[in-house]
Amino acid sequence: MKLSQVKQALQQMDEVRFQLADGTFVPEHFHVSEIGKITKHFIDCGGTMRKEEVISFQLWYANDKHHRLAAEKLLKIIELSQNSLGIEDGEVEVEYQIGTIGKFGLDTDGKQFFLTNKQTACLANELCGVTPKKAKAAFMALKQAAKTSVSSPASDACGSGGCCC
Repeated sequence: MKLSQVKQALQQMDEVRFQLADGTFVPEHFHVSEIGKITKHFIDCGGTMRKEEVISFQLWYANDKHHRLAAEKLLKIIELSQNSLGIEDGEVEVEYQIGTIGKFGLDTDGKQFFLTNKQTACLANELCGVTPKKAKAAFMALKQAAKTSVSSPASDACGSGGCCC
């Protein structure tokens, strides 16, 4: 979800609620303790240099159970961060601690926000020889082997090329 979509949704909301994928809600007395622009400059397993930027919202709560963040207040915090940090429209990622700090995607139905699960992926599939069909076959082979054997067929699941990430 892009920052412009978050702002548009907030204009229609009175209260701000975040629901996790398991149906539970972030406690109503949460704070947006920081908004930032995160730049990740990295090299993937295939040797390609990459750069990603996301806008990060950090959700946090303490024992101030009467605190409520109004949609209008969150809009002002977003605008302040845009002006102060030069944040443009981009994908929003939410940090929220459940045991450890998790990073979530964001979605909305116009009434509340949903923290969506994010997944990792190989960014150099063509160099690793992993196609969606091969990846599914490797997963199914691992799953079947786990049912029937104690030994690990991980080396076989990657294929004979031997260049898995």
